[in-house]
Amino acid sequence: MKLLYFAWVRQKVGVGEERVSPPAEVRDVAGLMAWLATRSAGHAEAFANPRQIRAAVNQDFAGPDALVAANDEVAFFPPVTGG
Repeated sequence: MKLLYFAWVRQKVGVGEERVSPPAEVRDVAGLMAWLATRSAGHAEAFANPRQIRAAVNQDFAGPDALVAANDEVAFFPPVTGG
């Protein structure tokens, strides 16, 4: 699975992109975020409050219950406001 991080999520995690192989029980965005929070102190800080992070799976906005699979691209970013 390819992960992309943007804005302050990227700063906290410490990388803009990584490839991971989550355990089989990770089936949705919420589970992926919970698992990622266990990977490092930076990940834990970035995913401490999942409500502050938005996700896209294969470039489509996705809620916490959106399914994820091994070959997906998942992006994480803060909420965006328009101007």
